Amino acid sequence: QVRLVESGGGLVQAGESLRLSCTTSGLFFSISTMDWYRQAPGKQHEFVASVTGGGDTNYADSVKGRFIISRDNTKKMVYLQMNNLEPEDTAVYYCHTIINFHNYWGQGTQVTVSS
Repeated sequence: QVRLVESGGGLVQAGESLRLSCTTSGLFFSISTMDWYRQAPGKQHEFVASVTGGGDTNYADSVKGRFIISRDNTKKMVYLQMNNLEPEDTAVYYCHTIINFHNYWGQGTQVTVSS
């Protein structure tokens, strides 16, 4: 059973940093591409960043240069280091992966950035 659990969200001021973590179980983590998405109030899910099993990364233009995605294959965890946060980054952040064409999501963690 695939399980993704996010942590690390909170309330910060603009310009500050947060690191999100996603703990995984039930999947072949080392070969799985892992993603972070976010959903702001009244908006659809938005891609934030992804990292392949080999460590290749991809970022949304809105976070490029500020966010860093990384993974620890030993711990089966994926991280999102968010720097220089902006009020527009306020959203629920979700860990995500696709296995055998099935989407798996965590429960999400709230990030609120005040101006």
